[in-house]
Amino acid sequence: MSIDNPRYQRMLNDLLRSSRKNLPAINEDLITKAFEFSIEAHKHDLRASGEPYITHPYEVALIVAEEIPLDDITIVCALLHDVVEDTEFNLDVLAREFGKEVAEIVNGVTKISGIFTGQEITKAENYRKLLLSMVRDVRVILVKFADRLHNMRTLEFMNPDKQRRIAQETLEIYAPFAHRFGLGRVKWELEDLSFKYLNKEAFEDLVRKIKAKRKVREGYIKKFTEPILKKLDEYNLKYEISGRPKHLYSIYRKMIRRNKPFEEIYDLFAVRIILETDNTNDCYTTLGIVNQIYLPVPDRFKDYISIPKTNNYQSIHTTVVGPEGRLVEVQIRTREMHEVAEKGVAAHWRYKEDKTASEKDLEDWVNWIRDIFENASKDEARKELLESFKLNLYQDEIYVFTPKGDLRRLPLDSTPVDFAFEIHSKVGYHCIGAKINGRIVPLDTKLHSGDQVEIITSKNQHPNKNWIKFVKTHKAKSAIRKWLNREEEKIVDTGKDMWEKKIKKLKLSFDSQDISKLVQSLKFENNRDFFQAIAKGNIDLDQALIPQKENVVVEDKNELEFEKFVDIARKDAGDILVDGSKARILYSYAKCCNPIPGDPVIGYVTVGEGIKVHRKTCHNLLNLAKSDSSKLINVQWPQEEGNLFVAGLTVRGDDSPGILNDIAHAIVSYKNTNIKSINISTNDSTFEGNVTVYVANLEHLISLIGRLKKVKGVYSVERFESN
Repeated sequence: MSIDNPRYQRMLNDLLRSSRKNLPAINEDLITKAFEFSIEAHKHDLRASGEPYITHPYEVALIVAEEIPLDDITIVCALLHDVVEDTEFNLDVLAREFGKEVAEIVNGVTKISGIFTGQEITKAENYRKLLLSMVRDVRVILVKFADRLHNMRTLEFMNPDKQRRIAQETLEIYAPFAHRFGLGRVKWELEDLSFKYLNKEAFEDLVRKIKAKRKVREGYIKKFTEPILKKLDEYNLKYEISGRPKHLYSIYRKMIRRNKPFEEIYDLFAVRIILETDNTNDCYTTLGIVNQIYLPVPDRFKDYISIPKTNNYQSIHTTVVGPEGRLVEVQIRTREMHEVAEKGVAAHWRYKEDKTASEKDLEDWVNWIRDIFENASKDEARKELLESFKLNLYQDEIYVFTPKGDLRRLPLDSTPVDFAFEIHSKVGYHCIGAKINGRIVPLDTKLHSGDQVEIITSKNQHPNKNWIKFVKTHKAKSAIRKWLNREEEKIVDTGKDMWEKKIKKLKLSFDSQDISKLVQSLKFENNRDFFQAIAKGNIDLDQALIPQKENVVVEDKNELEFEKFVDIARKDAGDILVDGSKARILYSYAKCCNPIPGDPVIGYVTVGEGIKVHRKTCHNLLNLAKSDSSKLINVQWPQEEGNLFVAGLTVRGDDSPGILNDIAHAIVSYKNTNIKSINISTNDSTFEGNVTVYVANLEHLISLIGRLKKVKGVYSVERFESN
């Protein structure tokens, strides 16, 4: 195959020239062969713009060669990336013509092309594919970045709906992904192009304003840099100095975030100094020069040379007070650091002479992605996977230290629990407390850069479901969910064993359909909830399995109502106190006596179920205490000043006009007692109802009962009980 068309010949020459310029070595014959193959494969295809389709893979290859140059194989794959998806040629043909390596990379790009469907559940699985493809060969994602960048550059030929959809997914996924790979230039362009199609009016307004202020800005930068240039020359430093371009989307985002007009945001001038040196000490010398000439702003200094970002970004950032009192951001870096900042993984690879070291670096680069899916089970909600992925892309980082001084990178707002799981999953599972800079703190405390964190562990401690609410890393969330699921599975299995023993003892036979009917009749959502309730002692199996008369069904209904009332009352009261302190271990309420807030209570330490809270008058408790009184423990309801408990009353009497009003008046007129709810039903000439009220203590409740009994027509007032 040969190229006769002069235009195609020029395109190939330009591509080879760029490849020679940016790569240390290339196989020109292989690139030429791929270019000719792509022309032949796409010869009948046109782009939306009307141009021959070959212009797209060619431009993608040119982006790879000029902006993210890694090797000639990546350029070949860019030329061939749409062949399998859009033409009659398959992977076997590519493998035969260009080798297995090229075929595998093209296959990876094909699999993740067009994966975003707009449906959350489908998306999560597709993200997983994208991540897996990238981990297998980093060049898959580099070609995909270049493909997306050229599509964004030519988005004008699409219809408006498609423009917005593609721009949105680019802004949400590809731009932050490019940032993670350290592809600064690609990231900025993807963001600005997305911004152009998502908010055209704001985009064009910013373009006009920047154009109008360009000369003023250039004049100020010149004035600011002159004394710096003079000093750098005195030190015989070779450098390139320029006003750092402010990207449109970055300016717009700052305007929104800070709620300030363009003029205030854009007046933050920025200068970049790139040193032609391999000596990082020259960066600190330059920093000293800048700080001698202009006053630095202390809290705006960041040293990413000593502690690079996860994507290997290195630079010194400082802000100083320039002429006329204006703030100027200054970035100082070497040429190599600048290349890595602009071209990311490709530049990092190219600057490394030791290729084994490069592979190790690449391995480190993708570890953060492996964390997302390496432990993700099939049962893990796909939406959670999606949210974790987005979080990992967008999050800022903090740098914290172990007691031995080892550095750990974590997302912004991470907690000691995140840190514990970052050290090791076992440390996370048994984390009971933490010290930050030598001071004991709660587990949900937010960490800050520079904190030294020490984790306190206990073999008796286990993850708490509340941890899910405040941890930030996917690693911690996934590990906690796994542990909780395992524990839930154990409880379900225990419940199943108890069920099997009970029906065997009663000589009953239940198939799966019979169990489902029973579960439904007992108002459980599913079998798992039913078995959990059995294990936790929340259901009386003897009662549930005995055929019941119609009048008992009514009592069962009241039993459920009582359970609901008890839940409300206990929730309002707050956590039980053990020896005067908030309970930090498992506890539950005994079913035999159903203690209600306000009742005198005592705890009994059980095996495997923590503390059981009983009423002090409970007969079962008295029998237990006789056998082993050492297991009794002091517990109390929270005793804050002004604390009120929810109490329930069952009121019965003769129905008469205004009886509800009389009952309500009797309650509220006694010590300003508040009513939480009141529900009365009548039957012929009598009434029966439940009243829930807020009381200060048991004495208050007893007095209120006595007062209600004096209401004309009321003949019975009792505490709302389960038995």
